[in-house]
Amino acid sequence: MTELLTAAQMRAIEQAAIESGAVTGLELMEQAGRGVVEAIFEEWPELARVDRGASPSGSPGYLAPEETGKVFRAVVLCGPGNNGGDGFVVARLLKERGWDVEVFLYGDASRLPPDARVNYERWAEMGEVAPWDEGRIAERDGDLFVDAVFGAGLTRSPEDKVLRPLEGLYVRGATFGKMVAIDAPSGLCMDSGVALSANYGAVRAFLTVTFHKARIGHFCGDGETYCTKLAVKDIGLETSSPRCEQAGIGKVKLQDRPSGLGKLGDGHKYAHGHAMILSGPSGKGGAARLAARGALRIGAGLVTVAPTPGALQENAARLDAIMLSPVGDAQALEAVLADARLNALCLGPGLGLERARDLVPVALAAGRATVLDADALTAYADAPQALFDMLHENCVLTPHAGEFARLFPDIAEKLNAPATKGPAYSKVDATREAAARAGCVVLFKGPDTVIADPDGTCAVNPAAYERSAPWLATAGSGDVLAGFITGLLARGFDPMQAAESAAWLHVECALEFGPGLIAEDLPEMLPRVFRKLGV
Repeated sequence: MTELLTAAQMRAIEQAAIESGAVTGLELMEQAGRGVVEAIFEEWPELARVDRGASPSGSPGYLAPEETGKVFRAVVLCGPGNNGGDGFVVARLLKERGWDVEVFLYGDASRLPPDARVNYERWAEMGEVAPWDEGRIAERDGDLFVDAVFGAGLTRSPEDKVLRPLEGLYVRGATFGKMVAIDAPSGLCMDSGVALSANYGAVRAFLTVTFHKARIGHFCGDGETYCTKLAVKDIGLETSSPRCEQAGIGKVKLQDRPSGLGKLGDGHKYAHGHAMILSGPSGKGGAARLAARGALRIGAGLVTVAPTPGALQENAARLDAIMLSPVGDAQALEAVLADARLNALCLGPGLGLERARDLVPVALAAGRATVLDADALTAYADAPQALFDMLHENCVLTPHAGEFARLFPDIAEKLNAPATKGPAYSKVDATREAAARAGCVVLFKGPDTVIADPDGTCAVNPAAYERSAPWLATAGSGDVLAGFITGLLARGFDPMQAAESAAWLHVECALEFGPGLIAEDLPEMLPRVFRKLGV
């Protein structure tokens, strides 16, 4: 499992390592600086120099300028904390490799933390440290710009005089060089992915380099927008510590490839569950059919679509392996649910609001594993507590942002409120709070999908960076996701596991197909994805 950390958790891990004697703060800072330089050369090999010996201080890869015919230029912008200390290390390492390096410091050198002060003095023996000068910085040209002003622990909005020249360098970097951020682009809250400046948001980087583990804000909110590309470098820290747990509200998991997707060879269809997708009237059945196809493809033994009686012919013309059972009203649904083999239900896609208000109470009273999506959520926008009072622990709610705001208006208001201080309220915070209130798993959809259960267990499933899948923004993709979850519930997955696995597979199917994707394509990609997973 890969964890995402808050800034406080990362500080706790570092402090525990230092206090144990395993490493010093100065050694961690040196490792961080080396990790940044390594990541730069991995991303832009043309900036790396051929290894022909070592610099006077022992850094490999030094090549005198006269041997290359090219002197690379870097502008390193350092801040008043340990992030600035990392920047001084980067400046020194680049200088040792023959680069022409300019360093600017925002703040008073005499007030730097001890380890950052040491690296300031080491750099001062090699080159100048210029005071922060917005005009001079804005005019700089170079092959590389390094943002080491504010890192992952930012708790306030930076002044415009900091962000304005950095944003200018980012724009110039598109032509003249590359913009790299250490830990986080300045101005971005790493607990939430929220930009803290009302005027400038946060600085954008072409590459963001962080250490040990990524932070929540790298994947939530606007994290990917500002970070662009993320590299995580090992600096020799232990995976976790009791102090890490004390610094936050449990772990946040970066959703990884799921397990347990295979089937036993001696099972029959009912051994893999029977999922029912409640559908709407004639002309409104497409969403339910998409969900049903997703449930069948993901491995449910049987899948039934239950439309109004008047929609049977329409659905029969479109379905083969998926069965049909007309459900006209609540009484009819009660009769159908007398079959205990129907062990997973999905209500919402194309259901209709009036029909949802009629059927949802019956479905929830049956106590089966249940996914509520779309109309089944919107139907209770005026009385969300009435819905919460009916829910049970085997339910999964799958709202998008609009549906979330209708069910949890006060939570959405906190999430969407402008933030000027960190740590800002995050989508992780919002989803956890919603799950605790609803008493069941909540999957809050979006490019930064967050899944939480009532006890605070949380996973983030981002379609970001190398897993970016913008073509998922297409009609019906959410219906397929609801079907994926329902199918896994039918197979016996618990609600959190079903939601996590389905969300990951949903993105993976989109990546497998690529541009041009429509919702109908998603279930058809599952066999390819399963083969790649060795299922």
